[in-house]
Amino acid sequence: MFLNTIKAVHGARKKSRRVGRGIGCTMGKTCGRGHKGQKARSGGFHKVGFEGGQMPLQRRLPKIGFTSHKARFSSEVRLSELNYLTGDVIDLKVLIDANVVPIFTKVARIIKSGELTRSVIVKGVKVTAGAKESIEAAGGKVEA
Repeated sequence: MFLNTIKAVHGARKKSRRVGRGIGCTMGKTCGRGHKGQKARSGGFHKVGFEGGQMPLQRRLPKIGFTSHKARFSSEVRLSELNYLTGDVIDLKVLIDANVVPIFTKVARIIKSGELTRSVIVKGVKVTAGAKESIEAAGGKVEA
């Protein structure tokens, strides 16, 4: 396959309808717009969702949901992921360098998911209570 041989599938591109070509054509005179009214005029359309002055559906429904702006800068690290990191001291820079957390992470938290098989020293990273027990049971320690 070459880029100069690629073609759209037959029927993928519909020809545009030629309107206003007289009574012999289906789309003559009013061109399928009907008679008079706002929609028959050029430029005569109201905004999307307009319901003739009635409160539109998107404004009648309640607002729900929430997106935290802090969530972009915080990440969770599984306990089992610490086994694959090199070095004994684990801090935010080590996690970023190893691509365990995204580069724009400002706050990381280690959660108890999986098992830790080696002793590590955790510095400057938040740790859940269960993860702290597992780290200390493996011979490591958590420093603030």
